[in-house]
Amino acid sequence: MTKTSSMVSNVSDKKPDNQSEITIPSKPLWRKLMPVMILIGGLVLAWSAGVLDLLSFETLRENRDLLQDFVTNNPVSSVLVFMGLYVVSVALSLPIGSVLTITGGFLFGSFLATSYVVVAATIGATVVYLAARYAFYDLMRAKAGNAVRKMEEGFAENAFSYLMVLRLIPIFPFWLVNLVPALLGVKLRSFVFGTMIGIIPGTFVYASIGDGLGALFDQGKTPDLGIIFEPRILTPIIGLAVLALLPVAYKKLRQRKSGANRHE
Repeated sequence: MTKTSSMVSNVSDKKPDNQSEITIPSKPLWRKLMPVMILIGGLVLAWSAGVLDLLSFETLRENRDLLQDFVTNNPVSSVLVFMGLYVVSVALSLPIGSVLTITGGFLFGSFLATSYVVVAATIGATVVYLAARYAFYDLMRAKAGNAVRKMEEGFAENAFSYLMVLRLIPIFPFWLVNLVPALLGVKLRSFVFGTMIGIIPGTFVYASIGDGLGALFDQGKTPDLGIIFEPRILTPIIGLAVLALLPVAYKKLRQRKSGANRHE
């Protein structure tokens, strides 16, 4: 090797002093925890302001005329306010989804309320999904450990179908089904469409209850939220859940057949 080539080799092999020390900076802790603090702060604010107490059938009964007049005089604003409130309630995991859906049915009718709720609930659920996936994944994975393991096999088989079943039949709480798909790496598209389609039947049931709320108020009665568990309501929903599981069953059947053919 010549002197010149040796010098070139030494120069090319030599790296800048700081090159080996270059690392990708991780997100500061405060940035990771910011979504958590916002959610907790919003929940505390809603609780302390008495928002949860205001959202009751008694309050709705007392202010029915005022609310209906507001919707009549402000058709666009009323929808935006309702949907915005629903998005926030889902994002904060407030336990008022059923009451809000019934209120929507009372104010807008069953069909319009169903469309508004489905869109708003999907947006709110997606906010939770994205926060769990990108902002505080490690924290949520640790907190939801057992639930994650119970759902992991189902999502591995067919994420979209399994998510639809969980939305159709509330085996697990709504907020938990928002978190777990993010922790298991379910694609955003599957999450959004599985949520949107899966919540339609239950949403329509509660919106229909709200649509007939005026007559109940006139009779001095309050709606029965347990109606969704009556056979005439629950049976069709279970049927839809079974249909949603058909792709999973078909996939398993094909796997068994292919396995049997290989053994032959």
